[in-house]
Amino acid sequence: MVKYILYSFFIVTGLSSCTNNAIYDQNSTIKDKSWTYDQKPAFTVHVADNKPTYNIYINLRHTNTYDYSNLYVLLHEKGNKLKDTAYRNEIQLAALDGRWLGKSAASLYEVQYLAKENFSFPDTGKYTFTIEQNMRENPLKDIVDIGLKVVKQ
Repeated sequence: MVKYILYSFFIVTGLSSCTNNAIYDQNSTIKDKSWTYDQKPAFTVHVADNKPTYNIYINLRHTNTYDYSNLYVLLHEKGNKLKDTAYRNEIQLAALDGRWLGKSAASLYEVQYLAKENFSFPDTGKYTFTIEQNMRENPLKDIVDIGLKVVKQ
């Protein structure tokens, strides 16, 4: 029994240590699973150290009844010494054969998309990232939540 508990402890500790570099990880629920053009979740990240590079991920959860195999979003960024910009990203949600990508739990699927790799913040301070859906359908049905994760490299 003690051996099993110790083994479980080391597995949990090992898995949790993989996420220690995340300086920010927040999701925003999409009301009624219907993401409209005017609903633009914003995420404010406080950067205390601008020397390392960071990976910025978009977190997405959708249902298994989502109508498309992808999702286009605009990632807006603004902050100290950073020009206000928006980047269009395509997030693949299904493989060519129709299988959903990402982790599943019952009828929900979770995808983490690497939007910016080795990103350098120009200065310390607060930076705001806003995510806007950029599909032709409005509202976009079956999107449960959208989020942002920033990981120090």
